[in-house]
Formats: sequence, C-alpha cells, structure tokens
Amino acid sequence: MSEPLPVSRAVDHGTAKLMPDVDRERAWLLTVDGAPQSYVDLDEPTHLEFEYARRLGHVLDVAGEPGAPLDAVHLGGGAMTLPRYLAATRPGSRQHVVEADGALAGLVAEHLPLPPGAGVTVHTADARAWLEAAPDGSADVLVADVFGGSQVPAHLTTVGYADEVARVLRPGGVYLANLADAAPFAFLRSQLATVATRFAEPALIAEPAVLRGRRFGNVVLAASDRVLDIPALSRATAADPFPARVEHGPSLRDFVGDAHPVHDGTAVPSPLPPSGAFAIG
Repeated sequence: MSEPLPVSRAVDHGTAKLMPDVDRERAWLLTVDGAPQSYVDLDEPTHLEFEYARRLGHVLDVAGEPGAPLDAVHLGGGAMTLPRYLAATRPGSRQHVVEADGALAGLVAEHLPLPPGAGVTVHTADARAWLEAAPDGSADVLVADVFGGSQVPAHLTTVGYADEVARVLRPGGVYLANLADAAPFAFLRSQLATVATRFAEPALIAEPAVLRGRRFGNVVLAASDRVLDIPALSRATAADPFPARVEHGPSLRDFVGDAHPVHDGTAVPSPLPPSGAFAIG
C-alpha cells in the first residue's frame, strides 16, 4: 500500500494543508496558513490529539447521561474532530456543523469523509448568521471553535451573540467555546463577563501555566443555566495526559473582577497569538 501524501489547496480563507501522521496509519493534521486547525484519526475518532480538543471532549462527556445522544451545533468545522468524537461516543446524536469556508469543507469531505450514518449535517455559512436563523431550543450543546486566521471574530464575542446562543440551547444546555489569550487576560475576562449575562454557571478549563500568565494558550469556556458536574470534570481534566485545572464559582468571579460585557459596535477580535505560538514549520 502506498504511503498517504500531503494535500495542499487554496481555500476561501488561505491555504489549507492535510498532512499524514507518520505514527498513526490514517491520522491527519489540518493546517490553514501554517496554523494547526484540526487533527483526526479516521480509524479512532475518539482520539483527540490537541489539548484543547481533549478538554472540550471532557465537557461533552458530562453534558448528558453517559452515551446518550445529543443534539449538537458546532460553530466552526475544520476537519470535524469533535463531530466525529460525538458520533462515536454518543451514537444517534444529531449534529449541525457551520463552516464559513466552503472550499475547506469541500476539501475535508473529499479527503477525510465522515463515516456513513454519522448524523452530521454541514452548512456553509457565517456562524452568527446561521445561529440567528436557527430554531429556539433546538440544541443540547453548542460548541464554538471559530477562528478567522488566528483570532476569534469580533461578532462572536458579544452579548448579542450570547443571547442567540442561549436562545438556541434548551434549558440545561451547555455552551462551549475554545478561546485563546494571555496575561493580563483582558479578552478572556471580558468573555466571561459577556457569557455571565445569559448563563449562571460558567467554568473555565486551562493548563495552570496559562492561567498563571506564563504563556499564551487555549482556554475552554463552559457555561450553562444549570450547575455543571464540576467534580467529574475536574477528575477528568486532572487525570488527562495534559492536565488542566477547572475554575468556577468564587475563584472564577475573582478572576473576572471588574471586566465588562462586550457589545456589538465596540467588539474587537481576540488577540493575535505571539509569532510562532501555534505555527508548524
């Protein structure tokens, strides 16, 4: 059998590359303009390579009864890592993936097709525009992993956006967002303040070194109108090969401090990462 070859293609928002993993037979890394976007193992969809993806997976594991199907919305598709994970861990789930880059979605569908019966519908649309047209109370979980280049777009950081997320989620639903920031965490603190306008129970999951301000990194924000299973989430993240800490309650409120919610009209994208922070040669 011939070895898989890298694929490079111009997509709507840059140059996408699919690179085979030499250590795993049918695993691939997707990058866009050199920045890692997704990693998938077609034979083992429960394998989550990236640290932030593992943390999102831990929250999805406790978002409902173990193994029970969920109705999920994913804003940002990439190579469909988490939709594949959810289809494998919660068979029968119905999932909608919103990917703004139609050419990227086509590349993934061609080279890394979803398994038959995965229950995943892919939409080529702007994430917020699609969300604003989605039915009320139609999702159990909503995962936001949207980066324009290396930044979260400004229109996905506001109270108006949080209102739409809360409207689409059912009571007890869970919102998840992959964010990135560094000390003094002006963006992250403002996002927590923004989400708190609609969700009473926020939590933050991150590597301790990031929270201590030692480096720029990804942080997972989880929020709901019900109390999340913090003990189970803390156990899972602490036992992970890439250990992380869960912040919630008073310690999280102290972290947010006097940060203010973000509103449409004054919103800005998330901060650019330092040069080379996420790039691959």
